[in-house]
Amino acid sequence: MVFSSFIFLFMFLPVVLALYYITPRRFRNLTLLIVDLVFYSWGEPMLVLLMLVSILINYFAAILIGINREKKALSRTIFVTAIVLNLGLLGFFKYAGFIGETLNFVMPFLNIPIIKVSLPIGISFYTFQTMSYTIDVYRNTVKVQKNIIAFGTYVSLFPQLIAGPIVRYSDVAEQLVNRRESLQQFTEGVRIFLVGLSKKVLLANQMGVLWDSVRRSGESAGALGAWVGIIAYTFQIYFDFSGYSDMAIGLGKMFGFEFMKNFDYPYISKSITEFWRRWHISLGTWFREYVYIPLGGNRKGLGRQIINMSVVWFLTGLWHGASWNFILWGVYFGIILIIEKSFLLKLLKKAPAFVGHIYSLLLIVLGWVLFYFEDMAEMAEFIGRLFGSSGFMMSGSIVPTVISYIPLLIAAALVSTPLFTFIYHKIKSKPVICVIDNAGCVLALLLCVSALASSAYNPFLYFKF
Repeated sequence: MVFSSFIFLFMFLPVVLALYYITPRRFRNLTLLIVDLVFYSWGEPMLVLLMLVSILINYFAAILIGINREKKALSRTIFVTAIVLNLGLLGFFKYAGFIGETLNFVMPFLNIPIIKVSLPIGISFYTFQTMSYTIDVYRNTVKVQKNIIAFGTYVSLFPQLIAGPIVRYSDVAEQLVNRRESLQQFTEGVRIFLVGLSKKVLLANQMGVLWDSVRRSGESAGALGAWVGIIAYTFQIYFDFSGYSDMAIGLGKMFGFEFMKNFDYPYISKSITEFWRRWHISLGTWFREYVYIPLGGNRKGLGRQIINMSVVWFLTGLWHGASWNFILWGVYFGIILIIEKSFLLKLLKKAPAFVGHIYSLLLIVLGWVLFYFEDMAEMAEFIGRLFGSSGFMMSGSIVPTVISYIPLLIAAALVSTPLFTFIYHKIKSKPVICVIDNAGCVLALLLCVSALASSAYNPFLYFKF
């Protein structure tokens, strides 16, 4: 992964940018499509065919829906067939083994053979993107894209292909055909990309090392160490995913695209409702637009709203992975959100702000326990450890390790707030900010390269989702 990072930063990206900008404007989508397929083939040589199948299914389905729009029954049949094929591909490659194992557990006499298939990287993201296009064409809210190169570019855009944000076709339809790149947009993209890279390499990776150390230390960590560990994981998953999203948004700007913001300082939330407006915004938007509202949203009374929310949060958990802990995680947040919607949100708004912050952070951190542990026995053991089952104080070698990470934990806590953004916007009109910006970008790149070179630990957590 570290070697691949260097190849991407110092070989792949510079070559792609050079190719893109020397290509005449009318052929730039073709250049991007070729690059996107090469990029995906780098890690998935055979499964790139699956993405091409997904592109073709939705491209032709949309054309047929457009041609037969007046024939309601036929149009609906084409639409339903396309959605079933999309979900069928996602279900087979992501959930076939999980479904088989679950059925064998519930009804062991079935003895269903378990299918082992490789999980295509990013399949959850590009499937939702292609479905958003087909749904919007069926709703007649976007025009049919007859240029297969433009549509293929939309689906396979390498900056956000692997781990989002989920880009709806309606958000980039105009950009696919009429974008105008600029030096200002490019330089802003470089800055955002380096911010994301710094989050990933300098914060997420280090928090991951601390979390692994605490987890491996077992009972010697005590309750105090267990809390430090899961807080480190809380920072790791945030800086990992938001860092990747920032890099995707920055790369998009370098190629003339504007992608939606995917994170808005979620850990400053004063309720879980607010947290989910700030966390993985593109996924929340997708489920709201294509599941929650079509089910009736909040328009048919509280009882129906609770059912709709339950469906959405079950699916949100399932979307993240083929394991019961993800479903449990989705149901956990769904229950909290239903309680907040019913009465708790009104009480939280009346309470002092710090009460909402503490309440939210505690539930968020406990939620990440459910998210991390796929083994239910390990999960239960760790939850017990959080509440003192193996004592409260740390002991052994984990003590100096945790102490050495205290400055970085404080830095992570500060960076997860809008403090530095607020300061930046206060001084951005000053002449000196240009020098600070450039120096900061160079320093960030040097620190990231140094960190990558000195460590073999560089996972992207959301690749598997």
